Amino acid sequence: MEGKSAKFGFWSIVLLGINSIVGTGIFLLPNKAYSLIGSASLGVLLFDALLAGAMALCFAEVAGFFTRNGGPYLYAKYSLGDFFGYEVGVLKWIVILIAWATMAVGFATALGAAFPALGGEHMKNVIATIVIIFLTVLNIAGVNATKILSNIITVSKLVPLVIFIVIGIFYVNGSHFTPVFPNGEYQSGSFAAAAILMFFAYTGYEAIAVAAEDMENPKKNLPRAIIVTMILVSVLYMLVLGISIGILGPELANTKAPIQEALGKAIGPMGSYFVLAGTLLSMGGINMAQAFFAPRVCTSLAEDGMLPAALAKRTSWNTPYVASIVTAVFSILLAWSGSFTTLAAISAVSRFTQYLPTCLSVIIFRRKWADKERPYKIPFGYTIPVLAIVVSLWMLAQASSKQLIWGFGGILVVLPFYFIYLNKKKKGLIKESDVL
Repeated sequence: MEGKSAKFGFWSIVLLGINSIVGTGIFLLPNKAYSLIGSASLGVLLFDALLAGAMALCFAEVAGFFTRNGGPYLYAKYSLGDFFGYEVGVLKWIVILIAWATMAVGFATALGAAFPALGGEHMKNVIATIVIIFLTVLNIAGVNATKILSNIITVSKLVPLVIFIVIGIFYVNGSHFTPVFPNGEYQSGSFAAAAILMFFAYTGYEAIAVAAEDMENPKKNLPRAIIVTMILVSVLYMLVLGISIGILGPELANTKAPIQEALGKAIGPMGSYFVLAGTLLSMGGINMAQAFFAPRVCTSLAEDGMLPAALAKRTSWNTPYVASIVTAVFSILLAWSGSFTTLAAISAVSRFTQYLPTCLSVIIFRRKWADKERPYKIPFGYTIPVLAIVVSLWMLAQASSKQLIWGFGGILVVLPFYFIYLNKKKKGLIKESDVL
């Protein structure tokens, strides 16, 4: 008789959430946020935390209806229909492609900031390409160290940040927080631009919610875990940003590696090298995780008939080699398309293709499945999902044309494949498993 798999307890879920959220963004974006809106960037972080938290609660409610972790694809499919389900499902892979390209460029950017000889646009492209190809080859070869890697990633990203806070707080200069805005004057649109950019630092929260089926007492633990995770991450982020401002002041706007340079200014070169090591190890680990998951999302979609069948081909040792190669090619092209800051903003915008349908599905399921049991229901009626939708639409309205085209362009790119999928479905060539 097979025993039941162990369930995640409350603090295990909190740690999962922290690990899913904290990544490249907090290491490389504080300078950009400060250059846009100055010390008020602390308020931007709080704003993004509240939005991400509201969305995470939406994920928590709808995830309870399903027996497998399909995420936004399933929510969109059963609330909005096959077309939206297909678009959201395939866009999930595209979102991951953009995210991996962003993280590869983030690694190259951090390396270039530490070693000027490796800086510049050309070297950024070379390093990002090497990272993607190397990790793709490892993935195809069947090298899998995800469990060990997960622990390494968590420690490597949190230890430098915690030490930075503990040491750096003693070197804060209070005068660096004034004026609140650059040059003492608020620039129209700067809040929205900073909010879009810094929202990238909060992406990944959905991992908490879609794991509802693997939790102990999700009705009780899930909302508490989401709230605690968002509070802890927000406090961590605001301390990191606040101390960076307090140490560097206006210099923060011009630095390429804010945390690294701030600790270096406080305690000398050893501080910079310590943060650099943690940053590179963290980013390297995150890139390795993306190299593992991205092609498998692609393969899963191909196996469900949503992408060409060739993408489902595997090696004799069961690694998805066609999907890995295709994923690598697209990720490299995306990495070449812009800087880390540009790609981070595009990545943040693209996430709304997953987030908005999920928030909308809360409202639809409340009417469609009013009598269905759910492990968790968001309090205050429709207030939170409606606010999440309205604020998200406001943020997207403030985004640049480039961010919107790159972030949502995949909707049109995958459209022809939908009709192929629909034709297969009509012919009975696609079998759908029970997920409710």
